[in-house]
Amino acid sequence: MKVLIVDDNHSVVETIADYLELEGISIDCAYHGEAALALVGEQHFDVIIMDIMMPKMDGITAVTKMREELFCQTPVLFLTAKDALDDKVAAFKAGGDDYLLKPFALQELLLRLYALNNRGPRQDIGELKFADICLNIRTDEVTRDNQPIKLSRIQCKILKVLLRKAPGIVSRQEVIDAVWGEDSPSSDALRSHIYGLRNAIDKGFDHSRLETIHGQGYRIKA
Repeated sequence: MKVLIVDDNHSVVETIADYLELEGISIDCAYHGEAALALVGEQHFDVIIMDIMMPKMDGITAVTKMREELFCQTPVLFLTAKDALDDKVAAFKAGGDDYLLKPFALQELLLRLYALNNRGPRQDIGELKFADICLNIRTDEVTRDNQPIKLSRIQCKILKVLLRKAPGIVSRQEVIDAVWGEDSPSSDALRSHIYGLRNAIDKGFDHSRLETIHGQGYRIKA
């Protein structure tokens, strides 16, 4: 696991870094939000530990920029002395995944880092792209060859499932589980949504992107 620690208190950074390195975790450090953005733009991290009150750029602003401008999907743990509810709300709205108050136990910090790492990258940030199709996960805006495409809520959910696995085949049951969960629709309803999605993304184009593989499922093809 590779962790980025962002905190302007050098002693806090050193204490955390020494402890995590003994646990076999790779560490990098930044002492304000601007430096953190630069590192996130250049390297991959499994988890980010983020303070809030820092010079040059505070942690809330830094995480907002990571999510909205860099499309960073790395889980973020806010580690701060700010204990007001408004601060916690702002942290999670900015894109935080966990919140731990100072002073803290290093063992608890370690457990939370492992939990975030096991959860993996955020799936609700950035864009899904394949061939000439692009779907903005945050806004659900869809384009093909930079032309906007209007989809229903269900059609958009189906497209997300297909794009995440493209150009692989997604089975009918996988689509149902991802979009409807236990409330399975009728076969006719699913076919209707697939038909509508195909018409929406292929209308006006020479090549069809959505393909039905008989007996196997569906896929977005190149």
